Amino acid sequence: MAKPTTEVIDLPDFPVTIVRELDGNFIHDNISLKELVTNSSKGLILYFYPKDNTPGCTTQATDFTAHINDFDTLGYDIIGVSRDSVESHEKFIAKHDLHIPLISDGDEKLCQYFDVIKEKNMYGKITLGLVRSTFVFDKSGTLTHAQRNLRAKDYAERLLAVLAS
Repeated sequence: MAKPTTEVIDLPDFPVTIVRELDGNFIHDNISLKELVTNSSKGLILYFYPKDNTPGCTTQATDFTAHINDFDTLGYDIIGVSRDSVESHEKFIAKHDLHIPLISDGDEKLCQYFDVIKEKNMYGKITLGLVRSTFVFDKSGTLTHAQRNLRAKDYAERLLAVLAS
């Protein structure tokens, strides 16, 4: 079981665009995350990452893909979220043979809901950017684990260890 979190965040009930690949075709589903979990017998790992096809984000996505069966065995689906477009997600999925769906959050509604847009200091310049974060919900939709400002390298393995304990 994941370590309890002090954050209280409900799964949002507004529609999001989920991009996934099935048999060489891309499917775009518009569904709320609350409805997605309600219609599933699994929990949900929702991870936010800054940008498709960047080194850390690619590492994180390919690691989640490599461990998708392990997360499935523990009873979790995985969905990545960034502000990239549907087309960018399609290219990212195809280029790296990702087996996890991605949410296109171009209007930042989901990012704002989870409060993952923060000030960042990039080479002395302050900008607003997406902070790499993960939120784990059990099959009833209750937030059980949250982590913000995390490192991408080996994160899937670290999260598996937390969920398995």
